[in-house]
Amino acid sequence: MSIRLYIGNLPQTFDEQELVALLKNVGEGIRFKSVQDRETGNCRGFGFANVDDPKLADAVIEQLNGKDFGGSSLRVERSERRESGGNNRRSPGASNGGGNQAARKANNKVVHSDAPGEAAPDPRWAGELSKLKDLLANQKTAV
Repeated sequence: MSIRLYIGNLPQTFDEQELVALLKNVGEGIRFKSVQDRETGNCRGFGFANVDDPKLADAVIEQLNGKDFGGSSLRVERSERRESGGNNRRSPGASNGGGNQAARKANNKVVHSDAPGEAAPDPRWAGELSKLKDLLANQKTAV
């Protein structure tokens, strides 16, 4: 199974062949692809390398992480796979974590209240609600 490495902090303009040569100095069988901006065609500052051997992946991380490249200190680490299985950022209603957002919203948040059993007000409006309650209390007249 191929191991995917994230290579970040790349300069916007760099020679990809120079980085490939740097990777080949570590070992053979490393494939690199930089991520390009769709509109400008410039590098977005990161890319991915695929390595077949786990020991070679560790060697790449050890030798290149923090190494100066084109005036920038490279950041090399194992890439985390996306859970969603694709680029869903532009489709409406999609979230990066799949169904996690719906599950997060479904959680009932605990808001502490002095009155037991009473539904707690939304903390964003608690101050305003307190002012309104005070105004109403002051407006009550004896009958």
